[in-house]
Parts: sequence; structure tokens; C-alpha cells
Amino acid sequence: MPDSPQPHTAEPASEQATKQAVRARVHAHREDLLALSRRIHAHPETAFEEHRAAAWCAELLRAHGFAVTAPAYGLATSFDARIGSGPRTVALVCEYDALPGLGHACGHNLIAAAGVGAALGLAPDADRLGLTVRVIGAPAEERGAGKALLLEAGAFEGVDAAMMVHPCPVEVADFRSFALGTLSVRYTGRAAHPSLNPHEGRNAADALTVAQVALGLLRQQLPPHWRVHGITTAAGTAPNVIPDSASAEYEIRARAAEDLAELRTRVEDCFRAGALATGCEVTLDRPEPDYLDMRSDPGLLALWQANAAALGRPEPVERAPFACTDMGNVSHAVPAIHPVLDISGGACAPHEAAFAAAAIGAEAERALLDGAVGMAWTAVDLAAGGKGAGRGRGDG
Repeated sequence: MPDSPQPHTAEPASEQATKQAVRARVHAHREDLLALSRRIHAHPETAFEEHRAAAWCAELLRAHGFAVTAPAYGLATSFDARIGSGPRTVALVCEYDALPGLGHACGHNLIAAAGVGAALGLAPDADRLGLTVRVIGAPAEERGAGKALLLEAGAFEGVDAAMMVHPCPVEVADFRSFALGTLSVRYTGRAAHPSLNPHEGRNAADALTVAQVALGLLRQQLPPHWRVHGITTAAGTAPNVIPDSASAEYEIRARAAEDLAELRTRVEDCFRAGALATGCEVTLDRPEPDYLDMRSDPGLLALWQANAAALGRPEPVERAPFACTDMGNVSHAVPAIHPVLDISGGACAPHEAAFAAAAIGAEAERALLDGAVGMAWTAVDLAAGGKGAGRGRGDG
């Protein structure tokens, strides 16, 4: 893993001038960036369907000299935009997928525009600073773990630092997330009449009931920060037919990726118990890659915090893990940060309809521009900074 960058104690005049020029350029693109955010917000697209959002981001970057590959890395709604040829590579990550039925209630329209804005602010100085600036369009954060797929395809190879910002009801610099895994469960039994020949049936709905009871008992023995939650998606079609199929979708969460494997084994055993008790067959599938826990790089984080303070962002607070993100997967592979920026003052939270409205409000658009400038300034610092002690994979 590349060395962790270190904060500066004082900025030379040339670096200060560069930062002011970067900020001026971001604000010169203000109307384009706000229009991009509002356009994505007005046309929400869910995981792997973000064709318009990806194209709009790519078009704006291409119009300002970026070499754009789209689609990229085997994903139809990903793109890779590059400018500069310096020895240090900074990746600015754009998310743009929406939530089914809720639109941009997680504010990914802001994430996309902030990533594009940071890149536009850096572009004219990239070569002089010794930077290669990349913008990676990352689909399917809400469902599908798009960044895990991008990692597998080599999208982050050679990256020295990866950054993104996310809207939130609080300001948190050192954002920490749960590791998350998903599980699709299907039981297959044997249909029969519940009065005439019930002894010939194998009740798939009963198998799921046994499993859910086992999970309920298991929870008493789980550590406090392990979570198991899910829904039944099918369990029969009529009360006078013993169900021959039942299905469920579950999520599991743990504080660290290392704990997720143990939790998955224990949860899957509960579902196997349901099959064993009822004589049914069970199929357990993983519909998407695991989301790993977010581990902010300490050097990058210190640079970001100094820049956020200089921009007048609210004093950040510390929070225990409260969400999941596939940016966590990136943070296990390269130095990365994922600060969250307050856009609602605690009035509403992501995945609420009110947060979708907040994502095009005045505070949201301030956060968009601050996020773009803050990430760009952090890249300037990275280019000029020292070479601190590295952080190995899995530390932090």
C-alpha cells in the first residue's frame, strides 16, 4: 500500500496560491456543478441503471480536457476520466445511484458533482503538481457493491489516494462503517393438502419459521455491534396448500470485515437448521460482494480536517459506525477517506424522503462546493507533502 500522507505544519506561499486558484476554479464552475447535481437528482436511477448520471458526469469532464473511458471496467454505468501525468495518482470517486422509491434520499447527486468539481479545480495544475487526477464513476453503492466490482477489475491499481464526500445529518471527518454481507435464502419443500394428506408435505414456510426462531435465539449471544435483519419475500400462496417454497432476504453487519465471516457462518447454520428440522432443501446465495468496513487513512484524514476547518465547515463529531459503504472496500486496498458533510442539521437522515428534498437545498449545495474544494486542496497537500510512515492493509 502507498505511504500514508502527512499534514503540513505550514504552507509555502506557492501552495497557498495554488489552493486559492483551485478554489476559484471550482467556484467558476459553480453553475455547471449545481446544474449537474440537480439534473441527477431530478432523474433518479437505481443500481446499475445510472446511464444518464454517468453520461452527464463524463460529458462535463470531457468538455474540460479529461480523457474519458465510458463504459469502463466491465460495468455499463461506470466511467474513468483522467488528466495529468504526474507520478502521484489521486482518485476522486463519484456515486450517483438512487434508492428505489425514494430517489436521491442518500444525496448521491451531491457526491457525483463534488467529485467532478474537485477534478475540474485540479485539472490545470495537475502536471505542475506532479499529479495524475482520475475521476472514477462508481455505480451501485446502495445495492450491488459497485466499488468491490471495480476493485476486482483493477480500477484502483496505481492509486495513491482515493477520496469522496457524502451528505449526512452530522459532520464527521473520520467516518466509520459496518462491514455488511447479504444473503438470499430459498427453501424447497413438497406441496400437499393440509387436511387430506399433510403427512406427505414438507412445509417450506415452517422451515423459514424455524430458522427465524433460531436467529432470534442467536441474537442473545451475538456481540453488541453485530446485526442480523431481513424480510420474508415468499411463504406460500394459499392457506389450504402446504407451501413447497419460501424465500427471504437477509443482511448481516459487523464492525470489522474479519468478524463478518464468523457471523455469516452462524447465520447460515440457522437457515440450515430450518431445512433439517422440516425435511426441506435450502439454497443460500450471496447476491453481491461483501461491503467492508471503512478505514480512513490517518494522513489523508489529517489533511482533509485542516482543509475543512479552513473552509469553515462545522466542527466534526465522532460517531460509532452507523452505516455501510463499499468505499470501505477501497479503503482496504489504497489510502482513502470518506468524510460526511452536514446538510440537514439533524432534521432528517439518509433514506428518508425529507433527505431527498434536503439534497437540493442551500446547505447541500454549500456542502457540494466545500467538498469539491476540500478534496482538491487535500490533493494539493498530498502532492506537496511529506512521505510519512505507511499504513499496511487492514491497519487503522
